[in-house]
Amino acid sequence: MDLDSSKLRRGLREAGLSDQVIDAAWPSWWRDELAADPSGRAELRFALARKLGVSPKGLLGERVEFVWNDEAKFKHLSTEDGAQRAALTSFGVTIGRMLVRATPRPGSLEGLDAFLIREAMLTSQQFVDLGGLLALCWAVGIPVIHLRVFPLEAKSMHAMVVRVDDRFAILLGRDASYPAPIAFTLAHELGHAVLGHLRDAPALVDLKDPATVVEPDDQESEADQFALSLLTGRPDPEITTSLTSFNAPTLADAVIRAAPSYHIEPGTLALCVAHRTGAWPMAMSALKFIYGQPGPIWKDVNAYAGTQIDWGELGSESAEYLQNIMDIRG
Repeated sequence: MDLDSSKLRRGLREAGLSDQVIDAAWPSWWRDELAADPSGRAELRFALARKLGVSPKGLLGERVEFVWNDEAKFKHLSTEDGAQRAALTSFGVTIGRMLVRATPRPGSLEGLDAFLIREAMLTSQQFVDLGGLLALCWAVGIPVIHLRVFPLEAKSMHAMVVRVDDRFAILLGRDASYPAPIAFTLAHELGHAVLGHLRDAPALVDLKDPATVVEPDDQESEADQFALSLLTGRPDPEITTSLTSFNAPTLADAVIRAAPSYHIEPGTLALCVAHRTGAWPMAMSALKFIYGQPGPIWKDVNAYAGTQIDWGELGSESAEYLQNIMDIRG
C-alpha cells in the first residue's frame, strides 16, 4: 500500500474506526499508482467520507471529523465514550440514509399502535413472527438490514434506529441462531420509531439486548411494552405453565401445542415463559427443539433485504459498500 493511503488508514483507525469498516468502505477502483495524482487522492477521500459519515473537508486536511457528532440517543453507553458515539452515529446515519433512499414507501404506520398492527398482521398469518415483521417493515418503507460490519473494533451495537426526515431505517447488530430473539429486537426497535422516540435525534442506539436490561429507562420500557404487545397481544404477558418441572424438550412441546390458542409464535412463547420463570438457559435450549438446527438468522434478514432494496437508486459505489456491510453480492 502506498504511503498516502497508509497514513489515511492510520488516521481513520486512530479516530476509532475499525479495519473492518475501513476495508468495506475502501473503493474497489483504487490503485496505489493513483496516490501520485492529487485528484486521485482527493477522490479517495471524498469516497470514504461519503460512506463513513466523516467530513470530506476534514479528510482533505488529514483530520477525521464525524458529521453527526454526539447527536444520537444512546442506551447503556458511558459518558466518556464521545469518540465512539460519534463514530457509531455517523456510520449508522450514513447507512440509514442510503437504505431510505433505495426503499419505496408504499404504506405507513402513522396513527397505528402495537395492537392495531398485530390485529392487521393476524388477518393473514397465525402468529406475529420475524418473517411477518420484516415484511411489514419493508411494506411501509422501513428498511431492515443485519450489519455484518461494525464501525468500532471493541464494541458492537445490538441494534439501531435511524430517522431520515419522517422515515426510519432499522439496523440490527448482534446475530442469533433462532428467529425469536431477533423478532423481539426488531419489534422493540420498531417501537422506538412508532412511539416517537427519535423526534429530537437522528438515531437511537441500543448497545445491549433490551431483553436483558435490568433497569430500563422510560423509553426502553415503552419500546419493550410495544414489542410484547405486538408479539403477544399484551404489554406484560402472564404466561403460566401447568408443569411443576420441565426441561427443554418438554417446554418446546408445551409451547408448540399452546401457541395456536395464544396466537403467539412458539419461540416467542418460550421466551415469555423464561421471562416469567427466569429459566433462560432452558428456554434457549428449547429453541433448538422448536426450530430444529440453529442457523445464522442474519442471512435470512439480508437475503430478504436484498430483494427489497432498489439498487438502481444507489450509485455503484454506494451499492457496493452497502453490499459489503450486509455481506451479500448484488
